[in-house]
Amino acid sequence: MPFRAAEVLRSAVLVLLLALVAACGSRLPEAAFEERSPAGAAPLRVGIIASETSPVGGDAFTGPRDGALAYFAALNADGGINGRRVEPVTCDDGGSGVGNTACVHELLDEKKVFALVATTALDYAGAPLVDRASVPDIGGQPLGPAYDTYPHLYGIYGSLAPRTGKAPGWNGVLYGGTEVYRWFKAEHGAGTAAVVSYNQAASAAYARLIVAGLRAEGYRVVTEQVDFALPNYRAVAADLRAQNPDLVFDALDSHGNARLCEAMDDAGVRVTAKVTNVQNWNSAVPQEYAQSPVCRNALWVTGSSRNYEDTDQPAVKAFREGIQGTLKGRPLSQWQLEGWAAAMWFADAAASCAGDLTRACVERYVNRPEPYTADGLLLPVRFEHLAEPPKTRNTCLSVARWQDNHGWVTQGDMTANCAVVPQLPYRP
Repeated sequence: MPFRAAEVLRSAVLVLLLALVAACGSRLPEAAFEERSPAGAAPLRVGIIASETSPVGGDAFTGPRDGALAYFAALNADGGINGRRVEPVTCDDGGSGVGNTACVHELLDEKKVFALVATTALDYAGAPLVDRASVPDIGGQPLGPAYDTYPHLYGIYGSLAPRTGKAPGWNGVLYGGTEVYRWFKAEHGAGTAAVVSYNQAASAAYARLIVAGLRAEGYRVVTEQVDFALPNYRAVAADLRAQNPDLVFDALDSHGNARLCEAMDDAGVRVTAKVTNVQNWNSAVPQEYAQSPVCRNALWVTGSSRNYEDTDQPAVKAFREGIQGTLKGRPLSQWQLEGWAAAMWFADAAASCAGDLTRACVERYVNRPEPYTADGLLLPVRFEHLAEPPKTRNTCLSVARWQDNHGWVTQGDMTANCAVVPQLPYRP
């Protein structure tokens, strides 16, 4: 996907919160948390932080947590890790930096967790504490630059950055590719794209990243902006009809996406694709887009993990069977699949240590030169610590489109949807 870390974090997240509270804390002692335990010993405790009660809404950031919990439940039913049961401990940070730091202290100081898994924090203010304590954080969602900054944090999509702990990426600059725009041009002949954003700093900044990527791939770009407090989607839709774009991208939240689709249907706007992101890749589309059947069936999503609808794949089938009992009325989502994959990643790393389980051993597994795929659920993930950013990169992506009565339908295999694309700079 374009600007891989940025795609996940901005379109539905930064737009909604205009100010995040920063927090700091004291250094945690590293030696206090190192653990060596033989197989069959006490349960292995891991922490899961999710911004469950954030201002964005109750279900916005719980998918990875739910997927990880489902995986650990299935793992324990099958004997655990080398005969040792996993005990997940969850913490809701409320979507704030202060709450996040409190969760980090609770999990590391009080609960003495061995590692963190599938972190999904709107403001990961406690990341420096986790890193200084040498606690591995595996498979977290990159809702900010922490996973491209700290060496003991391992985001679900990997990182090429040096991760020295001093600044994100390369001296505060991150890089991302244009593979999504290349794919739509190659597969559907798209040449004109519209980018819709709020008149709000984070939204506008993300929109500029999309525009830069589209222009790098030779698109004619139409930009549209709506008022954050009083958005007039009808005016945007009217201009879209006049501009006749092939694609519509946005830097809006989920609610704004649904309202934009309604306005597009009312105005008779027809596009090849209304492109959204992995956070909106879920089974709630019929309810959220109930008033816009045309736009609903033009929804496309791109990501870095295998479509949760692809139950012909054994790993996806296992996820669907494992998650079923934990949904409790919540929609099925791609983030749940990625949380499942994050938990699998930790379990595979811990299992590789056999009877000599240490944090250092777990991190050696994660830092291997061989990429990790979670049995094919993820595109190959690696951590390379490159001194200089690459100018181009061969990048792959998963693509799906919504179709009523079928759900999200995969478009080509994600391991074949690949291209060598330029890497463009941006500041997080």
